[in-house]
Amino acid sequence: MEQASAADRMRAEGNAQPLTGIPFIAKDLLCTRGILTTCGSRMLANFVPPHNATVIDRLFAQGSVLIGKTNMDEFAMGSSTEHSAFYPSHNPWNLDYVPGGSSGGSAAGLAAGEALFALGTDTGGSIRQPASFCGVVGMKPTYGRVSRYGAVAFASSLDQIGPLTRDIRDCALVMNAISGRCDKDSTSAPVDVPDYTTCLGRDIKGLRIGVPREYFVEGLQPEVRRIVEDAIRALENLGATVLRDISLPSTRYALAAYYIIAPSEASANLARFDGVRYGFSRQLATTEESVLATRGEGFGPEVKRRIMLGTHTLSSGYYDAYYLKALKVRNIIREEFRQAFEQCDLLAMPTSPTVAFPIGSKIHDLMQMYLSDVLTIPANIAGIPALSLPCGFADGLPVGLQLMANSFREDLLFQAGHAYQQASEWHMKQPSL
Repeated sequence: MEQASAADRMRAEGNAQPLTGIPFIAKDLLCTRGILTTCGSRMLANFVPPHNATVIDRLFAQGSVLIGKTNMDEFAMGSSTEHSAFYPSHNPWNLDYVPGGSSGGSAAGLAAGEALFALGTDTGGSIRQPASFCGVVGMKPTYGRVSRYGAVAFASSLDQIGPLTRDIRDCALVMNAISGRCDKDSTSAPVDVPDYTTCLGRDIKGLRIGVPREYFVEGLQPEVRRIVEDAIRALENLGATVLRDISLPSTRYALAAYYIIAPSEASANLARFDGVRYGFSRQLATTEESVLATRGEGFGPEVKRRIMLGTHTLSSGYYDAYYLKALKVRNIIREEFRQAFEQCDLLAMPTSPTVAFPIGSKIHDLMQMYLSDVLTIPANIAGIPALSLPCGFADGLPVGLQLMANSFREDLLFQAGHAYQQASEWHMKQPSL
């Protein structure tokens, strides 16, 4: 209510900005001064940060109103929001199904109409996959486009903050507000930020859209394939030139590289949670016993699994065989994307190989759970921007079309995404609550 009153004063004084007074929700790993930031973990169940994340400050400067923090997979490690230490989130389109993850609470809350936009983070698809599952728009910006200051780190070379919105115009407005260099984050890029709303309404005649064949492979749900191919044909009918012979051959190795790089960085980042300085703590007879008890009880099973995996791949004797090799694969994948963008302006593919799955159906099948992000992870590995937008329904659940662009070319994603939404109504569908 205090924020809403401040927004009213901004309007009365003639200082209103595009997001003044607009209610939003934020994933609970974005620091909020004076407000709990739990990361969906028992480890931080009572943690109240002394500062805001940069993106929160930038939205507050516009007069936006934060109405709540959203549930998530613990420390952003998951694809279904079932790994939260508190409770699973549910998909508004069918409450027996997951909303995706790890930003599932943000996507579910937005789709349910609880706010007009949401913030999430995307390390391997954690904005785009839940956006696809819940029938909303989700963007992972270029790595460095949005400051990560105040986002509790999972994998620092992969994490990126981005918006979830109902349509492309709202997404452009939020990106205008949160993008740009931040002195508190050395990885934020000193690159000028255009007004993304100026990209909206441009036709896409002559825009070259590549369809990489490696993204339409075995395991793709047949109805998802058909719907996404229909969406690509719609872009072609709007004037885009569709190139169907694009190849990204090392895409098949992206998932393996990710599950070496991300757990390795998580192992290092989560070492700070020792029960000494802040967060959950168990004090026993010795320091070693205290730390073991703190981390053993504070972290959930998926977080422990990834810490152990990362610690193993960074250990003496295994670093070169695993972590160093994964970094080399990452460079190959980046180079293949660079070459692809010499032939086309955008790439188009499904966001997820399937629609949302029932709660509990994959929680014990780790490989199937990890494969949920197989089509989104390559963009994080390469650091390029990617967008998911609604393009239809299969089995009564939303399907997402994913577009990728070269680094810092979010404008092309907005241009093509807006053109598609002007010619379709999928983004206007809402669940019956």
